Amino acid sequence: MSSGVTAADLAASAKLGRVGTRPPLFRYFSDAVKRIGFALTMAKYTMQASTAKSRFGIALLVIVPALQITVYGLIFGLILGTSKPDHFLPFLITGIVLFQFIAGSFSDGAKSIVSNSSLVRSLNFPRVLLPFSSVVSNIYKGAPLIGLMLVADALLGEPITWMWLLIIPIFALMMIFGFGLALIAARLTVSFDEVNQFIPFITRVAFYSSGVFFSIEKLAGDNSLVIALFDANPLYLFLKLARGSIVDGYSWVGTDWLVASAWAFGTVIVGFIFFWLAEERYGRNV
Repeated sequence: MSSGVTAADLAASAKLGRVGTRPPLFRYFSDAVKRIGFALTMAKYTMQASTAKSRFGIALLVIVPALQITVYGLIFGLILGTSKPDHFLPFLITGIVLFQFIAGSFSDGAKSIVSNSSLVRSLNFPRVLLPFSSVVSNIYKGAPLIGLMLVADALLGEPITWMWLLIIPIFALMMIFGFGLALIAARLTVSFDEVNQFIPFITRVAFYSSGVFFSIEKLAGDNSLVIALFDANPLYLFLKLARGSIVDGYSWVGTDWLVASAWAFGTVIVGFIFFWLAEERYGRNV
């Protein structure tokens, strides 16, 4: 370059940025919102690809949870005996369908960067769109299942009331929380390869410690400390809110909504900042 002008100077004068740099937080968020169509389209094709090779096609998304409900219903129904929750089948169906959404968002979010390494290396875009896309893909899968869950609960004799509409804000909180988990898991997986090996273990521990198939009130009795610990568990809280709105004989209190909302918004805010701080690493470390 003549006159001491470098390529970097020319790029700066043309307002061209270096590929893979981390923009300011609010601009990063704005850029992600502008490109949200890309994430939605990617989520759609990811969901279709996940069932394309199966003979059952998209029906597989219903068959798997149905088999889980059948197996868990038989096993835990026998193991728990008289300690099993009242209205056991609606209780179990609600727990499995909603837990599956959170578990899917968490596990798919963890793989969202490393499984798209060529895309991350070759194109400059807000990488937050990848974990977001993985959560949207699980929303596409989970929303019809929630509809079937409501139909099944009604067929099993649960009275249909206006409180069933509360499943909409409950699922919205779960989506927000699931996105926060996906962001945290995605960054950790890029930083530590071993994290992917622990995802199934973490998911299984969460399954057995969130009241998916048992009633904590029946098992804990008057142990207020155990009940308080479960009430601080966001997964248990989401299930408690859903069952209290849909399944007869279960209830929630106003503070349950406050704590669940705090978990959802707190997790997504922390997760977004945590993910954004490592934006420059994703193109190099995958």
